[in-house]
Amino acid sequence: MNVRLVTLALLALIALVHAELWLGRSGVPRVMELESKLLEQKAHNEAAHERNEQLLAEVSDLKEGLEMVEEKARFELGMVKPDEIYVQVTPKR
Repeated sequence: MNVRLVTLALLALIALVHAELWLGRSGVPRVMELESKLLEQKAHNEAAHERNEQLLAEVSDLKEGLEMVEEKARFELGMVKPDEIYVQVTPKR
């Protein structure tokens, strides 16, 4: 009878630990959910990092020379130099 009681107690403890693993606050489903959110956040961070690198390069170009300013003025604002004629060529289809 003593051995049987110890066996039942151990089985009850195993069941308790197993239930905590699957149903508890920090169980397997919660860990999987957090891993999914972590992957999503890493992708978002990588995209933001690439955008930051692009902006840093643009800032560096703007600080170093006027070519970037001239290029932006021409393409985004349609500006031309004095005595310059703007011609746009479109390919035939």
